[in-house]
Amino acid sequence: MISSNTSKYTIVSLLVNGTSHDVMIRSADTLLDTLREQVGLTGAKLSCGNGDCGACTVLVNGKPMHSCLTLAIEAVNDEITTIEGIRHSEIREAFVEQWAIQCGYCTPGFILNCHALVNEHPDADEKKIEEWLQSNLCRCTGYQEIKDAVESVLKANKMKAKNNRTK
Repeated sequence: MISSNTSKYTIVSLLVNGTSHDVMIRSADTLLDTLREQVGLTGAKLSCGNGDCGACTVLVNGKPMHSCLTLAIEAVNDEITTIEGIRHSEIREAFVEQWAIQCGYCTPGFILNCHALVNEHPDADEKKIEEWLQSNLCRCTGYQEIKDAVESVLKANKMKAKNNRTK
C-alpha cells in the first residue's frame, strides 16, 4: 500500500516474512537495498548487481526473484519471503546435512531458489533441478551437494506423502 508521496520519496508498506514494514523509498530503489537498509534483513546479498549470480534471491509470491533487479515499488501488495523467513525449512536443514555450503555468501539465494523448486515441482527430476540451479552461482563448491540437498528433501516429501496416503 502506498500511503504518502513527497517529491522525492514515497512511503509504502511491504509485506516481508508475514510482517508489514513501512519504508520510505525513491522510485529507483531496489528491493535488495530496501530489505537490507530499511527492513534490516541482510540475508540477500549484493554481488553482481545485474541478476546473473542469484545471491540476492528472495521469493515474491513464492517465486524466486533477483532483488537487485526488482524495484521496491514493484513489490507493494506482494508477499516477500527472505532467508530469515524460512528459518526452520526442510531445505535449509538439508543444506547443512549435505554440506551444501562453503563460504556461505551465495547460500541464502540458493536455499530460497531450492525452497521454491521443491514447492513448485515436488516431482522434479535431475534435469529440472539442474535447470533451476542455473539461476544461482557458487564459486566455492561444486553443485553436487546442493543437488543432493534438493533430492533429499524431494525424497523425504514423497515418503511423507506416501505414508499419509496409507494411513
